[in-house]
Amino acid sequence: MQIEVTWIFAYGSLIYRPGFAAAEVVVAELEGHGRRFWQGSPDHRGTPQAPGRVVTLVPAPGESVRGLAYRLPADSARQILVELDERERAGFERTEVELVVEGGRLAATTYVAASGNPHFLGPAPLEIVAGEIAQRHGPSGSNVDYLRRLAHALRAIGTDSDHVFEVERELEALAVQGPPDSTT
Repeated sequence: MQIEVTWIFAYGSLIYRPGFAAAEVVVAELEGHGRRFWQGSPDHRGTPQAPGRVVTLVPAPGESVRGLAYRLPADSARQILVELDERERAGFERTEVELVVEGGRLAATTYVAASGNPHFLGPAPLEIVAGEIAQRHGPSGSNVDYLRRLAHALRAIGTDSDHVFEVERELEALAVQGPPDSTT
């Protein structure tokens, strides 16, 4: 049985590593939200004992999040959604959103880690966020790699993501200064 064509909105690692072949890809924007490193990653970019930080969407009036919208092929959409549900399991839930695209709007599904989930880390000073990212590593690789690949992908689609780029600058400043002294 075929399911209706589905669009997936990517604003984090799905931008640079979707893990599936899309029937179509367009640049899209979600209004009224911000992209923040507020979600813990105990399964990909960290461990349960030392979760990495990955981005999630948070309500933010006046802001918007630019990413990619992938149209799933009708013949494999159901399997792709099953695989994405597994990939995004640690606190993320499917959410329906309306995106702005060239020429109009479209309905899409995205994965959001709301503040009530058990892995939600929430806001923290930039130096804390960058310090945690600098030290975390998980089965999918280092948290630093996640940040750098995301920042590169965002620049490639021509977006200005203040929070991501601020964390990136703070991480670079830490690298120059060296890691904080953990003995104090």
